[in-house]
Amino acid sequence: MFGDLFEEDYPSVPYNQYGKGKKLKTKALEPPAPREFTNLSGIRNQGGTCYLNSLLQTLHFTPEFREALFSLGPEELGSLEDKDNPDAKVRIIPLQLQRLFAQLLLLDQEAASTADLTDSFGWTSNEEMRQHDVQELNRILFSALETSLVGTSGHDLINRLYHGTIVNQIVCKECKNVSEKQEDFLDLTVAVKNVSGLEEALWNMYVEEEVFDCDNLYHCGTCDRLVKAAKSAKLRKLPPFLTVSLLRFNFDFVKCERYKETSCYTFPLRINLKPFCEQSELDDMDYTYDLFSVIVHKGGCYGGHYHVYIKDVDRLGNWQFQEKKSKSDVNLKDRQNEGEIDDPLMILKAILLQEESNLIPVDQLGQKLLKKIGISWNKKYRKQHGPLRKFLELHSQLFLLSSDGSTVSLLKNCSLQAELSFQRNDPEVFKTLTSESPGLNDRTSCPHWFDINDSKVQPIQEKDIEQQFQGKESAYMLFYRKSQLQRPPEARANPRYRVPCHLLNEMDAANIELQRKRAEYDSTNNDFELHLHVGPHYHFFNGALHPVSQTESVWDLTFDKRKTLGDLRQSVFQLLDFWEGDMVLSIAKCLPAGLHVYQTLDGDDLTLCEMEIADEEDIFVWNGVEVGGIQIPTGSDCEPLLLNVLHLATRGEGEKCQQLTESPQVFPSNAEVGSVFTALAIPVGAIFLSSTECTNEGWTAIPQEDWRKTFREQGLTNGSLVLIQDSSNSNNSLLTKEGEWITTVNETNWIQVKNLCQSESEEEHVKIPATANTVVFDIRIKAIKELKLMKELAENSCLRPIDRDGKLLCPVPDNCTLKEAELRMGSSLGLCPGKAPTSSQLFLFFAVGSDIQPGTEMEIIVEETITVRDCLKIMLEKSGLPGDTWHLRKMDWCYEAGEPLCEEDATLKELMICSGDTLLLIEGQLPPPPSEMLRFQGFLKVPIWWYQPRGCTGPWRSHQDQTNGPPPPGGAWGATATQGAPGDTYAEASLCYLGDIEISEDATLAELKSQAMTLPSFSEFVIPSPTFLRAWTVESRRPSRLLRINQQQLREYKLGRRTEICLEPLQKEENLGPQDVLLRTQRRLPGERAYGPPVDLVWDTARGWTAGALQRQVADCCSLPVEKIEIAKYFPEKFEWLPVSSWSQQTSKRKKKKKQENLQGAPYYLKDGDTIGIKNLLFEDDGDFSTVRDDAGKEKQKQLALGRKKSQEALCGQSSSAVSGAESPGRPQRPEASLSIHVGSFR
Repeated sequence: MFGDLFEEDYPSVPYNQYGKGKKLKTKALEPPAPREFTNLSGIRNQGGTCYLNSLLQTLHFTPEFREALFSLGPEELGSLEDKDNPDAKVRIIPLQLQRLFAQLLLLDQEAASTADLTDSFGWTSNEEMRQHDVQELNRILFSALETSLVGTSGHDLINRLYHGTIVNQIVCKECKNVSEKQEDFLDLTVAVKNVSGLEEALWNMYVEEEVFDCDNLYHCGTCDRLVKAAKSAKLRKLPPFLTVSLLRFNFDFVKCERYKETSCYTFPLRINLKPFCEQSELDDMDYTYDLFSVIVHKGGCYGGHYHVYIKDVDRLGNWQFQEKKSKSDVNLKDRQNEGEIDDPLMILKAILLQEESNLIPVDQLGQKLLKKIGISWNKKYRKQHGPLRKFLELHSQLFLLSSDGSTVSLLKNCSLQAELSFQRNDPEVFKTLTSESPGLNDRTSCPHWFDINDSKVQPIQEKDIEQQFQGKESAYMLFYRKSQLQRPPEARANPRYRVPCHLLNEMDAANIELQRKRAEYDSTNNDFELHLHVGPHYHFFNGALHPVSQTESVWDLTFDKRKTLGDLRQSVFQLLDFWEGDMVLSIAKCLPAGLHVYQTLDGDDLTLCEMEIADEEDIFVWNGVEVGGIQIPTGSDCEPLLLNVLHLATRGEGEKCQQLTESPQVFPSNAEVGSVFTALAIPVGAIFLSSTECTNEGWTAIPQEDWRKTFREQGLTNGSLVLIQDSSNSNNSLLTKEGEWITTVNETNWIQVKNLCQSESEEEHVKIPATANTVVFDIRIKAIKELKLMKELAENSCLRPIDRDGKLLCPVPDNCTLKEAELRMGSSLGLCPGKAPTSSQLFLFFAVGSDIQPGTEMEIIVEETITVRDCLKIMLEKSGLPGDTWHLRKMDWCYEAGEPLCEEDATLKELMICSGDTLLLIEGQLPPPPSEMLRFQGFLKVPIWWYQPRGCTGPWRSHQDQTNGPPPPGGAWGATATQGAPGDTYAEASLCYLGDIEISEDATLAELKSQAMTLPSFSEFVIPSPTFLRAWTVESRRPSRLLRINQQQLREYKLGRRTEICLEPLQKEENLGPQDVLLRTQRRLPGERAYGPPVDLVWDTARGWTAGALQRQVADCCSLPVEKIEIAKYFPEKFEWLPVSSWSQQTSKRKKKKKQENLQGAPYYLKDGDTIGIKNLLFEDDGDFSTVRDDAGKEKQKQLALGRKKSQEALCGQSSSAVSGAESPGRPQRPEASLSIHVGSFR
């Protein structure tokens, strides 16, 4: 009804020198979470199925419907095992609905899946991602069920429960003749506009009469003339269950657009329909209905979300809403504060009594204790009674621990005695502690209502329904049940009531399997590896710790991260039985220089998880003072750096030779740069730093006044190259190249252009002087002049790069600079006849067949908006190939035929075909798309790219550890970012295609990273583990959305069929939380309209998305007062900056409430990856954040807009049928799609 209604609303190589290297651990898939305290199950959203979930929950909480469906056995419906048998008559929809209801009743999981049910509907993945109207679904689902149940005892199920009749009557005022017409209904549709509530709407429909008189007379068949008459309608037959659909959505014929009616519309919890019925002689209870479900729509007519308020008729759930404020709970808190609840035996026995069979995992026992008394075991009882597991072991006369110590139960001979004595001694506490059990604390006078929002189930009060009378979040469908319908006592709090035996057995087996998986996952997920470095087996020299013995220095320990630091210390004592004296545990890291100790672990009561100790962590075991009699420096400030130092070698008696030698030297990070002279025994000289870290082509001298700065302040990291020149050397530089001293960063400042035109020339090639900002057009014109070619070539020629094999690549646009075209100095370009493609055109290579010989490719220029089918026709014509049994495939990175272009009506731009791509003409019919097959099987085919922003450093955290990061091949990490606008961040970044991977939608993001690391092209990169990779989705060849949680399933990210992912290398492990936002910050260079290289900033937004919070975070990271900085967000598509400040809060005239400032909303729309410019007001106090590049970009946009305007004016002038007057185009909406459910024929 509403189409796509919405998208639901949120060169140093690190290695472990000593001991084993880091292991790549692939964690097991997490099993579904158990039910929460409500003991009710939600339904997972498949992307856009909240409307379906709300209706299914309403049907599930209609016990009469659920039990009528359960009464149909396999002999009538068939079996799901035979659904693929064409000879078997299997009614799949009611069978899957039965199974879903059984899962909602009995399966111990937080949310059930509707994937099997929607598959039985015949829905595709696109349908599951598309939002529809729940009122429309209600009618279509009932129709599908009626069709599916034809020929069974449940053929009248829908009719029996929901069918009612309305009679429309017209009474002649003259002869009193009555003309009537009867209508059937499954739901009543009532108006909302200009109506105060449901009762008024029913009154207007079924009490008030419409009078025909004056100019609007009625033709009476009996009188055979126009007469006065009265028209009315009445409810003739009432169903057991009354469904009311509210007409919230209307159409404004003035504005020609749809809108949602959000005015106040009341509806009663109990309604008497007697005034609206034709027959009124029965008792009032026959006309009385109670509300039991309200489907709520939040949003507008073009977007929103559904959830449902449900009344738990059978008391299946645990409704604890009022218990939070109950007197017994308050008493319990008071008693706890007064120290009266000091006996842990009493509390633990009460918790175990409420468990079925009195059995519970020990970990859950501790969690339930925390939930009940508001304080953990460690803080309340550990000091007096010891660890919880040890306490249970000491009281074996009451508690029975399993052999592995994972579960605990009450002994049978004391369970009843404990319950009676405990209830007698303290009945108030017992009542509060056992309130979780549905059967122990029922209140018949208070209805139990729940808000079911997809997977989440929360208890609500009955008065909360009034909040859905009006507003953007308001009631959309109402469900009433006759008050006379009573439930049998055995159905109360009994989810197994009337469930068929085969479904009971299936659910019991599934629960056992879930418990097994959870126990297995719990064990594998909470155990991690620690590497213990034993202090007595290490010695300190050359600035770091080194092992004395490779075999005895490192011990590997598998440990439970839920245990405390004290438990770890005790385990280490037992492991190292030779240890004597104090034991200190410290975090250490294996650096290129050796082992370095960081902070000491304190707090024996804290768990390792609370201390954020990671898997594969290195722990140094020592006395906390010295190793081998030498005091050890600790902390990140004095972290050792391994530098490669270049200097002149010495011969005998100190004589200098003219040969450079490279030697590794270790220096503390906080040491002065000038200390390098002392280490090399050089009295004085000059210090140079390599600007590329991989070659000797560019060097930067450090001024003498900066020698007192530390190595870290100078930005040196492990593997940095340092050149030391002795003052006694008279040469200007120590590095020579072709007999000349290098004095500049880069000497290559030309482009070679070869003459590939048919015109003869005296020269075959020329060298054109150029810089990175030289425009390609200027190079082409200069080349034509120097080659002395015809001037006509200026209008009909282009430059094409030549690769190392001599192949001509895609032409370079004239308006690009060499930097934008990604051309290096010294590159070779061919001057070729023909114009370069425009910005809206694509230059493509194509060939026939999959066996491509070099040089046989043909070339073509087409519009990027052309379809695959039209492009295929053009290529066939140019190739001279007959027939229509051909299809196109894109050549992959292995120069082989890749996947076929199956969507023939899609444009090349939509399929992300780019200039320079090679398409292959393959003979044969188009095969079915493998991506569709993979999607149907629950798999994704994801293209993986390598993304490397230039000049970015690691995130700002507690201390910046840049040593464990993986360097890319070729040392490209060392490249310094070009100073300029932040818009260059992505422009300078390179996206390198690595290959495709096929992976299950149920896999986690960490497993996707691990699988991507197995690609052949990934072998060039050195990445220690997936945690050193950051994942983004790719849109328009740029990073778009950050995928932040490594253990989250890919299904939850809602990745589309064409989603591509790029992986960004990190210099240290990253674990972004859900409240963290990743921003690229750039500091403005004083006195210049330019910015420094980008630096990642991780901003914790837990305290709000306010401008003040962001300013304080930026100021802390820049070590500047907050009042001395100004920040702005960059919009690269507009080349504009928007200063971020705490704007004045606006006040709404209607509600008199202040709008909370939020950088997520207008006008900033802040998100991951955005660029934030930082200006130091101590140097610049003007409000200008723009750069020279911004000015050029705005001017270019202005010229393009002017050109488009002229083209439109010319086009309008040519059209003789142009309509005068301005038209305001309406909001473009997605095409509407009808909802349907496919049902087999069972007649």
